[in-house]
Amino acid sequence: MRVKIGSVVIGDGNPIAIQSMTNTDTKDVERTIFQIKKLEDVKVDIVRISTPDVESARAIKEIKRQVRVPIVADVHFDYRIAIEAIKSGADKVRINPGNIGADWKVKELAKVAKEYGVPVRVGSNTGSLPKDIEGKMERWEALAEAALREVKILEEAGFYDIVVAAKSSDAIETIKAYEYIKSKVDYPLHIGVTEAGTYESALIKSSFALGYLLYRGIGDTIRISIAGEPVKEVIAARKLLSFLGLRKEPQVIACPTCARAVFDVEKIAEKIESILFKIDKPIVFSVLGCFVNGVGEGKHADAGIAGVTGDKMVAFKGGKIYKEFKKEDLEKIIQELISNE
Repeated sequence: MRVKIGSVVIGDGNPIAIQSMTNTDTKDVERTIFQIKKLEDVKVDIVRISTPDVESARAIKEIKRQVRVPIVADVHFDYRIAIEAIKSGADKVRINPGNIGADWKVKELAKVAKEYGVPVRVGSNTGSLPKDIEGKMERWEALAEAALREVKILEEAGFYDIVVAAKSSDAIETIKAYEYIKSKVDYPLHIGVTEAGTYESALIKSSFALGYLLYRGIGDTIRISIAGEPVKEVIAARKLLSFLGLRKEPQVIACPTCARAVFDVEKIAEKIESILFKIDKPIVFSVLGCFVNGVGEGKHADAGIAGVTGDKMVAFKGGKIYKEFKKEDLEKIIQELISNE
């Protein structure tokens, strides 16, 4: 099945969409718009915002006027906030089966969502499982069943414009829950590990769970949840999809460094990454700290650089020497290599 979220279509073989979420007070429209535009700059596909109250839901109208990406309203506890968000222009709403309440509330929401042509994402998580099933089965199963039960309520209301998510802070639980859901329904899946932690922990945990699922063909949108700056989530997700061959993105490959390196490999590799992501060229650039293995180590890259000795370095393209240069001309050569691709 496919679902249209604003200008983005997910499911049914469409490209995997990258999501992130603002961490501003949605009622502070100016700051929220500023953060969404930063996410747009790094090519986010969909942005979710918190709507804890009606005022936040109503702020969507002004936010939508000034941003390009589809906006998802994140709603907990009160179905009326979700309805207000839809009427204010939200491109999708997310509800939590663990706290949205009685079936009739979900059906009232479905009625309005159907009228406005707005999809609903059923998003369960292990932090707020329904009380009647929590502790009565394995946690991953309760996570999946909570989502599926809400899906059934929407279907009973004649609503099928559905996206499903079931996130745990545990990578294995997340995998099991999504595998189970995938075996039961054909709706698009938004995948991610919730409360994944700070930068390094979040990257490792999410890369394992999401990489495994995507490799198995499970997942239509992704979020790599990181405590802190949301721009990092988008960059990490772009890289993950690129490494899995699911999105054409620039890649920088670099040697692990040793005493033979004649320049700071990490610093230069990070600099080149920042340049490539801004110009959005899907090229592979190799950074080698020395010339022990020569160009051969980077022969599969489109372009690259390698240290030789002292102040001497070499640039290469397509596995062949391009030119020798001095370390002081490094930035100039990098720009030259990139612009020639």
